[in-house]
Amino acid sequence: MLRGPLYHDDYTPQLSGHETFPLRYGWLKKAFDAVQDSKDTEDNREVFSGPDAIARFGVGKNMVVSMRHWANATGIIEESPGQKGISTTALGQLIFGEQGLDPFMEAPATSWLIQWHLCGKATKTTWFWAFHHHPSISFERETLISGIKQLAEDREWPRASLHTIRRDVACFIRTYVTQSPPRNTSFEDSLDSPLTELGLIRPGGKRDEFRFVRGSKPSLGPGVFCYAVTDFWNRSFSNANTLSFEALNHEPGSPARVFMLEENDMVDMLAALEETSDGIYRWSETAGLKQLIRSRPISTEEALVFVERHYSADRHKEPVHVG
Repeated sequence: MLRGPLYHDDYTPQLSGHETFPLRYGWLKKAFDAVQDSKDTEDNREVFSGPDAIARFGVGKNMVVSMRHWANATGIIEESPGQKGISTTALGQLIFGEQGLDPFMEAPATSWLIQWHLCGKATKTTWFWAFHHHPSISFERETLISGIKQLAEDREWPRASLHTIRRDVACFIRTYVTQSPPRNTSFEDSLDSPLTELGLIRPGGKRDEFRFVRGSKPSLGPGVFCYAVTDFWNRSFSNANTLSFEALNHEPGSPARVFMLEENDMVDMLAALEETSDGIYRWSETAGLKQLIRSRPISTEEALVFVERHYSADRHKEPVHVG
C-alpha cells in the first residue's frame, strides 16, 4: 500500500508558483528583509504585490512572485491561511536576521536546511515525489514527468496538466543540476541554485538522464541532522517515544531519503545524536532492534539551538566536495 502525505485524501498538490525560476542566491535574504521591515504594517502582503515591488527587489514581476514562493517553501517566511500579514519565522531569524548566522548563504548548513524544508514535507509535490517515491536511483526527465502525471491522474488532482508538470520538473532539475546558460542570458538568469552545491543529483550518461547521489554527506553537520530528525519525528510520529531505524530510513519524509544517505551513514549519524542533542536522543541496538529513543519531546523550534551550535564549526571547515 502506498503511504505518505501525497496519498492522503486531503492533500493539496503544489506544482507551480516558482514561475519556472529555481531558487537563487540572495533571494531568501531579500524576501526576509522585506517582510521584516514591514512587520508593523497591518497587511504587509503588498511588499510582494504592490506597485513598488519590482523596484524594491530589483527583478521582474515574475521573479518577485518566485522569490515569495521560495521564501515560503523553505520556511523563511510564513503566510497563514485566513490572515492578512506575512511574518518571518524562527528559522528565518536565525539565518537572515539582524544577528543572522549566514545572511549570504556561505555555510553548507544553510543549503542543507533549505533542502530539508523543500523535501522533508510534501509542500512541493515534485520535490517530495522524486526524493521519496521515485523507484530507482537514476531517472530521465520524461520518466519523471510521466510518473508525476500518473500520480496526478490516480489521485484525481485538478489543474495538474502535463504542461504544468513539465515546467515543474524542469525547475526541479535546475534546482539541483548545474546547467550552461544559453547565449545572451542575463546575469540573474545565469545564476545556479545554491542547492547545486550539495551534489544530490548529477547528470547521467545520456542527454536528459540524471541520477541521485546516495552515500556519505561530509558537509551535512550534526546540528542540521538533529533538527531534521526532530522535525520528522514531530510531524510523523509525535506521540511516540521511540522511532525505528526502518522509519528513519524508509518512511516518506525521512532524513535518509531527503539527504540521500545510505544505511551505514544513518547509523553513524544517529549514534552521534546523543552528544549533539545533550542526551535528548539515544541510539539503541539492543537485541537486534535498532531504534532511536528520546527522553522527552522537543519542538522543532527548540531544535534550532543544535543548528546554531554547529554553524560556527561549519564556517571554519575546509570546503568539502560532495558526491
